[in-house]
Order: sequence, then C-alpha cells, then structure tokens
Amino acid sequence: MMGAVEGVFLVLIITQFILGNLGNGFIGLVNGRSLFRSKKISLSDFIITSLALSRIVLLWIFLTDGVLITLSYKTHDSGTVMQIIDIFWTFTNHLSTWLITCLGVLYCLKITSFSHPAFLWLKWRVSRVVVWMLLGTLLLSCCSTMSLINEFKINSVLRGIDSTGNVTEHFREKKSEYHLIHILGNLWHVPPLTVSLTAYVLLILSLRRHTWQMQQNGTSSRDPSTEAHERATRIILSFLLLFLLYFISFIILSSTHFLPDAKVAQMVGEIFTMFYLVGHSFVLILGNNKLKQTFMAILPCKSVQKGRK
Repeated sequence: MMGAVEGVFLVLIITQFILGNLGNGFIGLVNGRSLFRSKKISLSDFIITSLALSRIVLLWIFLTDGVLITLSYKTHDSGTVMQIIDIFWTFTNHLSTWLITCLGVLYCLKITSFSHPAFLWLKWRVSRVVVWMLLGTLLLSCCSTMSLINEFKINSVLRGIDSTGNVTEHFREKKSEYHLIHILGNLWHVPPLTVSLTAYVLLILSLRRHTWQMQQNGTSSRDPSTEAHERATRIILSFLLLFLLYFISFIILSSTHFLPDAKVAQMVGEIFTMFYLVGHSFVLILGNNKLKQTFMAILPCKSVQKGRK
C-alpha cells in the first residue's frame, strides 16, 4: 500500500514531468518550425533543440524510475530492466550535460573579445571548434556508458561469488575494483563543469573590460554587446548553480546504500534532479530572444492585454 510520502513524491515528479515536457517541447516546436520555414538552423538553435530532446528522454527515464521506486521498490535496484534504464540514463545524461557545455563555449567564443593568439584562433574557427566538441560529446557519452556496462559486469561477478559464500582474495579485489569504478563514475561530470566555469569567468572578465571601455569613451554601457554579455552570463551562471544542485542530488542517488533510509533519499534525489531539468529549460527559453518572444506571446495574460487594446 502506498503511503503519504510516496503519494507526495508521485505528485511532485508527475508535475515536474509535465512542466519539463511542456518547456522542452516548446523549444523543439519553435526551433523545428523555424527549420521547416527557412530550411536552415543556426548552431546555437541546433544545440538548444538537441538539448531539449535529450532532456525529454531524461524526464521519461526519471518518471519510470520514480514509479518503480514507489510501486516496486524491492525490484528497483535489481534485474535487467533497471540496468537498461541506467544505461539509457547515463548516455542521455552525459550527452545533455556536454550539450549545455558546448552552448556555453559557443556563447563565450562569439561574444567575448580577447587579444590572445590562442583565443583569436579559436574565435575565428568557432563553428568548427563547437562541431568537434559535439562529436567529442558523443564519444564521451559512449565511453561513460561503456564504463557503466563494465561496472554491471563486475557487479554480477560479485553477486555470483557472494551467493556461494566463498569470500576469497579474488572477491575482495573485485569488490574494491567495483567500488573504485563506481566512485570514478562521478568524475565524468567534472570536465563539463570545468569548461563551463572557464567560459563563465571569461565572460565576466570580457564584460568588465567592455564596460570599462564604454565608460572611458563616455558612452552608454547599455549597448547590444553588453546585453549579449549579460544574457550569456546569466545562462551559464544559472546552469552552474542548477548543475551543482543536480550533482549533489546525483551523489545522493549513487550513495543511497550507505544511508539509513535509502528509499527516502532516492526520492529526494529524484525530485532535485528533475527540478534541474525543468528549471534550466525555462532559463534557456527566457535567455533566447526568439524563444522568449514566442513564449511571451502565447501567455494568457499577454493575450488578455492585447484584447483590451
């Protein structure tokens, strides 16, 4: 029988699932319509659309996982079904994280201005650099997934040895190897976080220098370049803050077997991870002029105001 905690948990994840699909579906529809009309798509719109699609898949994975936690917790951490869910989640999760990192690099190289030769070389080849990053994203996502599959193989060996009750030195070595791989699995999140943090710092430095130059020239600091700097900075900063929350939630989910109440810990982790997926999608909408204008145009309050006029 489902308790009050499970009921509240289901309501929260279903609500976030609906909001997340609405936000990411909106991004996909708007950019898809633009692609259908103009027969071309910008690199930033391509990344944002791919990001939205990957997060729709993640939302479905988390909904399925949440339902299993609530209705069939005993079989949640065992069996082929959960291994398949984990494999799809790992690939899509790392793909999504690296896509937003690629978007931050794109904004940084297009907007910031530095005179260093290495930076100028990257800036002049921004499209090529980001495309290679996208290809690397697929490769890294596949590598992280293969690492998880190897972890499953080691875990199956451990269960086989443990079921026989024959705890040998080989068992201890395999157990240490399993825990090491499990811990190192969290390190896949460090490179995209580092790259995004670097892009954020460069944007801040470029914005400060640009503002100083505008003040020295006696002109207004509210020019298009300043607004572009601030918009990109807000997007990357919001990603860093939400991703930090997401990373903490992921650590909670991956270490629930060490906690006294594993089921509640998993529920809390699921809620925060879904909040990251939903929250950042709306940040992207409000940070993109085309998406923001379309979003504001379809709001009910906006329609009422137009009707009164």
